[in-house]
Amino acid sequence: MSNPPPPMERYSVQPIGYIESDFPDKFGVPRQPGLANAACASLVLVPPYDDPLAVRGLEAFSHLWLTFVFHQSPARWTPLVRPPRLGGNAKVGVFASRSTHRPNRLGQSLVRLSAVDSRAGVRLVLAGCDLISGTPVLDIKPYLPWAEAHPEARAGYAPEPPPQLAVRFSDEAEAALAVREDAASLRELIRQVLAQDPRPAYRKGAEERIYGVRLRDVDVRFRSADDDGTPVMEVVEIVTA
Repeated sequence: MSNPPPPMERYSVQPIGYIESDFPDKFGVPRQPGLANAACASLVLVPPYDDPLAVRGLEAFSHLWLTFVFHQSPARWTPLVRPPRLGGNAKVGVFASRSTHRPNRLGQSLVRLSAVDSRAGVRLVLAGCDLISGTPVLDIKPYLPWAEAHPEARAGYAPEPPPQLAVRFSDEAEAALAVREDAASLRELIRQVLAQDPRPAYRKGAEERIYGVRLRDVDVRFRSADDDGTPVMEVVEIVTA
């Protein structure tokens, strides 16, 4: 006879810090880390974890694993989910996906470490981040490429990065960018985010609807367009939020 399962245990966790990023909302956040390298973020550690001793030596690593909570997702889970890579209709098991609708709402993200600022507490400056502002982070671990990079690994229904669409800016959008000090970095952030077509997978057709995605302090309004038979994302206007 098999042994009975161990009794269910409850574990208490608490955030070690919170994310400040270019993404104030869920909509538009890249679906995987590293797809928008222009996305800037910081992880601000909170007491008692903001002791500089806790990050001694971390600057020697270029990338970090962050364990975090999908805090804006409902506190429920479903056994079947619809991955965007399958068009938003086909279902797979939740454990065969990276869906936010998980039993414990835990996520894992691989980010690039740009700097460690320990002048007042601890702030980790990050790049390629796919986390919204306010995301609670539970743990940090250095990334070890010799142990964790396996180019020969199978990637199921997502064997390659998602395709990138061309992005064009209207005259009004270009004018709005021209007066900003961060024009170049904001323009590149907008391009990288929209190139992945952040619209819901089931809405990706020849619709004329205008969408809005918040990035930094602006509302970027865009729509799907056609350029001689080639789909493009067109930035219609950029409005200060």
